[in-house]
Amino acid sequence: MPTGRRVAQGETSTQILDISERLVQNRGFNGFSYGDVAAELQITTAALHYHFPGKGELGEALVARYATRFAEALLALDAEPDARAKLDGYASLYLDVLQQRRMCLCGMLAAEYETLPEAMRTALLRFFDDNERWLEAVLERGREDGTLQFSGAPSDAARMIVGALEGAMLVARPYGDVARFKDAAARLIAGLTTASADHAPSSARRRRGQAGSKAATGRSPTTPRSRR
Repeated sequence: MPTGRRVAQGETSTQILDISERLVQNRGFNGFSYGDVAAELQITTAALHYHFPGKGELGEALVARYATRFAEALLALDAEPDARAKLDGYASLYLDVLQQRRMCLCGMLAAEYETLPEAMRTALLRFFDDNERWLEAVLERGREDGTLQFSGAPSDAARMIVGALEGAMLVARPYGDVARFKDAAARLIAGLTTASADHAPSSARRRRGQAGSKAATGRSPTTPRSRR
């Protein structure tokens, strides 16, 4: 294994996670090996095992970091009082990933759920549960203040949103067509918006547009700082 490029000890774990995350988002968890990561870092596979004893431990760390970034992004969206703007911003988190020609890390892992270690399965379900709870709260508040409309329980609508966005990413990917995702997301959110919200004052619409723009152009929760 070549060792010409030295990697600082304090940065190795982060770089391992960065490379592994990209590989999972492009190939899936079962589509890469420690050898692939070691080759990019120009270190030995033994060095990888020092930081992450097994691929299962590496996978757990990947999901935990991804979930933390997503939670931080959702917390930032909570600063926007408008429910429609929150939903626009939420969709933009997925859009930003797709624009980098990647897939949602947890969406890719969900496709391989049956082959994942138990700890990764638990972490994966926790990620989706947390997202659905956040969306449920947004939907409930939006229906209460009259800006959103939907039938059934907010929890059901939240599950629909997560499933629809993940599915829209999946279908847009083979076409290499980000516009497919944008259109699907826009129609999804429009279907949840009341007529009165569509005719909200221009200042409210501007706030929604600014929130979505910030979420789309800011650092993605799935993008390491070193690559931005």
